[in-house]
Amino acid sequence: MIYKAKIMKRVKNNLLKKSVYKIVLRAKWLILTLMMVSCTIYATTIRAKLTRARTSDILKEKGRDYKFKNKISRKVLENYLDRSITIQNLLTDTTTFDDNLRMIKNIGAKFIGRAVCQWGGEANLLKNFETEKSLAAKVHQADADIVLQACIFEIVTEQVNQIAIPDWAFTALGMPVEKRNFRYDDMLYPDGKFKNQWGRGSVPDVSRPETKLMFYFLAVSYIDAGIEGIHFGQVELMNKNDKDLANYAQILTLIRDYAHHHARRGMVICDAHVPGGGFVRDGKLLLDVHAFPLRIKETPEKEQEAILEVGHTDALYLRSKGGITPSGWSCDHLPYLVELDNYGGSQQPGKANAPGSAIWVWGYDEISWFANQSKPYRTYWLNYAYDWIHKTDPNGHLEMPGGRQTSKLPQMRWYYANDPSETMPHGMGDENTIRTIWANAEKK
Repeated sequence: MIYKAKIMKRVKNNLLKKSVYKIVLRAKWLILTLMMVSCTIYATTIRAKLTRARTSDILKEKGRDYKFKNKISRKVLENYLDRSITIQNLLTDTTTFDDNLRMIKNIGAKFIGRAVCQWGGEANLLKNFETEKSLAAKVHQADADIVLQACIFEIVTEQVNQIAIPDWAFTALGMPVEKRNFRYDDMLYPDGKFKNQWGRGSVPDVSRPETKLMFYFLAVSYIDAGIEGIHFGQVELMNKNDKDLANYAQILTLIRDYAHHHARRGMVICDAHVPGGGFVRDGKLLLDVHAFPLRIKETPEKEQEAILEVGHTDALYLRSKGGITPSGWSCDHLPYLVELDNYGGSQQPGKANAPGSAIWVWGYDEISWFANQSKPYRTYWLNYAYDWIHKTDPNGHLEMPGGRQTSKLPQMRWYYANDPSETMPHGMGDENTIRTIWANAEKK
């Protein structure tokens, strides 16, 4: 019995030793596993950081830098122009804003043209400023690099009589401060030129102090809302009494001075439609960017098709003037944007050689012609236009169509590039075409 007890005790001791041994082995295995996992996580983290660094280097090598302060280099400016898109009324149409912002993030847009597109309707200005500021903040929360553009167009209506002129506008222009509203009649050409040019709206004369007060008031209000780009419309309609450009130079200088002290990044990017090639005064360019419609040429022998061509009507290709830019660098030709413009259609929509204007495309304005095409042809045509512009004139940049008013189309009043969805039922599904064009450009 004693012998048996000793045997049992020895067995127990051996079993205990084996158990301890197994526990030690398992502990070592667990520690080794944790060390391997930690090393893997660390290596993955380092690899991810290196990948991000390499990606950042690649983007810099490809010029995709969007940083500027007080002035903008040509490279950064062109990076923005290469990612430009028109989304008319982005900051005033609250019903489509969320899906438009989704699209902006999906395609990687950086310059949003006509985000504020106030055509007359001045009685709504003060209310709109608040909406624009709120929605601009949401855009910049999503991407702080995005430049939003507002428009100061070649139109003024009697509704401006309802808007009080702030003291600071008088002060900036060196005029006596008065407690009064804007005066519509004091903005018009004294000889009646272009009065009621737009029905109830007239073309303002930039040489008149009241017009400059209005332009300054609008620009400052947009800058305060977070806007960093201003499109000045058809400037050549407004300078018939400003042949030496002294008045445009004055108001643009005042606007830029305000932006230098109050804009998000110390400057505002100014552009306008310039059929004459641009405004240059004493060798200095008055605008940061030139802009113009694409001037699409219909091909009557091919139903509904159209092309781009140097010299077609007043197209800007190869004609953008150069000089010293507001940011201080010189160029032979200022970079410019070309867009699918809206200006109304003919009385023969869908017909070739519609009478009344050489700039109609199959009887439509440009965006309406484009919106009326099949999806495969729209895809083809955007690729064609993007490549043709870059090959024909490297100074030109295609501003993609994202959202814009149409005319003479019974099936739609507005073109949306957005993918169709419950929130955007009328989307035309062109956003991924735009995204792919830009992504392919990165690889070149």
